[in-house]
Amino acid sequence: MSSRPRRSATKSSKTAKNPRGATASRPLGGHHLTEALIAGWRPLQRLDVGGFALLRSRGITRRANSAVALDAPASPDDLAAAIGRVEGLYEVAGDVPTFRVLDSQGPEGLDDALCERGYRREGDSELLTTSLGPGRGDVPHGGAEIRTGALDEDWFEAAWQLAPREGERARETLHDILAGTPAVQVLLRAEGEPVAVGRAALVPAGKETAAVLNMIAVSPAHRREGHGRALSRTLLALAVVQGARRALLEVERDNDAARAMYRQLGFDRLGDYHYRTRSSSAVER
Repeated sequence: MSSRPRRSATKSSKTAKNPRGATASRPLGGHHLTEALIAGWRPLQRLDVGGFALLRSRGITRRANSAVALDAPASPDDLAAAIGRVEGLYEVAGDVPTFRVLDSQGPEGLDDALCERGYRREGDSELLTTSLGPGRGDVPHGGAEIRTGALDEDWFEAAWQLAPREGERARETLHDILAGTPAVQVLLRAEGEPVAVGRAALVPAGKETAAVLNMIAVSPAHRREGHGRALSRTLLALAVVQGARRALLEVERDNDAARAMYRQLGFDRLGDYHYRTRSSSAVER
C-alpha cells in the first residue's frame, strides 16, 4: 500500500475539429480519464493498493468514498486477491466496501467478480464529454458572479444552500472536497437570492487541461427557466479562457432532463459507470 503520485502523459495526442469548431485530442480514456475524474472531485484521502485507488472522505458522496481501478490485474485469481486487499482496508476502517466500475477502464472481469462476491449494483451514470475552443460560441451569462482558482466562501454558501448533503460533518467535508482543486465557480441570482450554482474543476488530462463540471444545482423554485443551460454555458466559456481543451461531466442515467440539456450543449457520451456496494448479507471471502 502506498501513496500514488499523479500520472503524467507519455504519448502525444492527435487533434481534430469537432462539428462546433473546437479543437480537441482523441477521446480521453484509460488512466488519464480516471485520474481526471478523481481530481475533479478530489477525495480527502487516497491509498493505492492492488491496482485500485481507494478514496475516502468521511463517507460524504460515493465519488469520494469508493475504490476505482487504475491498473488492476486481469487474471481472475490476482483480481480476487486485489479485491480482497481493498476489502481488508475497508474493514479496518469500519466502512462498507464500495467500488466504482468504469466500463472504459477495466479489468474486464471486475464487475462479474464483485457481483459474485455479493455486491449490489447502484448509481448507474453516464460520462459525457465535449471539446472546447473559441469556435463553440459559448458566452458567459451577463449577470453571473464568477470566481476562479481557490474555493470562494460566498459561492460555497450558495452551493450548500441549494445542494446540502446529509451525514456527520457533511458541510465541512464537502467544503474540503471542493477546496481540493482549483476551479471556475459560477453563481446566478434572482432578486438577490441564489438560483443556480456550478463549478468547473481544472485538472490535468494527459498533456491537456480538462474542465470537470460538477456541483451544478438549480433552485427547485426556478427550474425550467433556463438557469441550468445559462450556468453550463458560462462554465464552458470560462473554462476555455482558463486553457481547458475538453469538458467532462457525470450525470445519472435516470436524469433525462439533464442528459437532454447536455446533449443540446454539444456533449457526447464517453462511457458509463456504476457502483458496486457489498451487501450486509454478502459472504466474507
